[in-house]
Amino acid sequence: MLLSEILGNVEYTCTDFTDCEIADIVYSSRNAGEGKIFVALTGAFSDGHDYAQSAYLAGSRVFLLEKEIDLPSDALCILVKNSRAVLSQISANFFSHPDKEIDVIGVTGTKGKTTVTHMLATCLNECGIKSGVIGTVGAYYDGRHIPTVNTTPESYEIHRILRIMADAGCKACCIEVSSIGLKTHRVDDVHFSTAVFTNLSPDHIGGAEHDSFEEYSYWKKQLFKKCGTAIFNKDDLFSDEIIKEISCPVKKFSVEGEADFSAGDIHNLRTDDFFGVGFDCTTPEGKFEAKIAMPGFYSVYNALAAVSVCKQYGIENEKIAAALEKARVKGRNELMNVPTDFAVIIDYAHNGQSFNSVIDTVKAYPHGKIICVYGSVGDRAQLRRQEMGLVCGKKADLSIITTDDPNFEDPEAIAKEIASFVEKEGGEYKIIVDRTEAVHYALSIARKDDIVLILGKGHETIQKIKGEKVHYSDHESVMSYFSK
Repeated sequence: MLLSEILGNVEYTCTDFTDCEIADIVYSSRNAGEGKIFVALTGAFSDGHDYAQSAYLAGSRVFLLEKEIDLPSDALCILVKNSRAVLSQISANFFSHPDKEIDVIGVTGTKGKTTVTHMLATCLNECGIKSGVIGTVGAYYDGRHIPTVNTTPESYEIHRILRIMADAGCKACCIEVSSIGLKTHRVDDVHFSTAVFTNLSPDHIGGAEHDSFEEYSYWKKQLFKKCGTAIFNKDDLFSDEIIKEISCPVKKFSVEGEADFSAGDIHNLRTDDFFGVGFDCTTPEGKFEAKIAMPGFYSVYNALAAVSVCKQYGIENEKIAAALEKARVKGRNELMNVPTDFAVIIDYAHNGQSFNSVIDTVKAYPHGKIICVYGSVGDRAQLRRQEMGLVCGKKADLSIITTDDPNFEDPEAIAKEIASFVEKEGGEYKIIVDRTEAVHYALSIARKDDIVLILGKGHETIQKIKGEKVHYSDHESVMSYFSK
């Protein structure tokens, strides 16, 4: 594509502009090369302008910059006010605005984004609307997986993946939209046909994220100023505040009262092959009985969000009910399909609050012992170790303390630190540093009706050990036990 076409509608200054063919857009000097425009992004911890020389040496000759820098005379420098905002514009241009060919559904909120997007994509696919997902666990479409970085990837990656999905025949894509993604212009040039709000609570405040809860909530609101239809969790108090500021059509869901979509008669369900929640779902077209294979009251909210979007496509209640029952989210309250008379659940929970939530959730079901396998990251988050140990010491029958991204710290020392807090609550524990061995031990001692919770890694497939990323998967550890 010609540089002039890529820069369409972009405000910039450039002396001696020369049009040329551009093969790709890059924002890391590691990916620079001949025919590629290098975009210097200014971040919280690094400045892309410092790597422009490396991009030049790698072969790039066109640079999009926020300030003048010293580059050889054959470098074409294009100056803009905000390179992140412009990266979004030129990415949309480069990939020919794929959001015009595919419905983009954005989901935002403090909790539930991953579950709602995957649950919704499953429902749409099951109901004949070919759909993909972009979010925390990567991008998925048509049985394929594209690894991504960040909950909401950089704008270039979003448009690139949307183009792939649109070309593959996808009709919709469900995107997790984080407050940071909104703040850093990653979705500036994406039109959302529908936007969903799950809930809001203080999070991501401090450090390089948000200065205050007010700033955090401000950015959440922005998604609903760029969508066709907005769907809100009526039971969250922040919904009304957003609704006051937007003009698009609004739909609401609730478990506490009347709404466009609501839930009643919520009850836990556990059989040999099902561990989840059932409820009566009321829609404008009538009621249906819903079952979701994800335990917890909050799973009903996630399901209602998915139902609300499905109804925008006119999908019949019976089809939605059948699709919901098949919905799974890797590493999120995920019941493993294994030949046992006890439950094995993998969950991404990795702090005291999420530990407390997941344990309380499963204890609401008929159960034997609660066996937790977990560890804590190294080099930081010492308070997290205390919280984990205290929660599991009080609420679990047994803690099997193991490794979870120790990096440069001694994993056994981390485990012993956690164990000291388990002891304070009078809890039982066993330290097994090798995580696969720890998982296998938990499975070997579990008995009928016990619940084995494998916490911390979720969907992840690496361990960070001494600066290296080493392959590891809780899923593989579980399946290797049963294949012995």
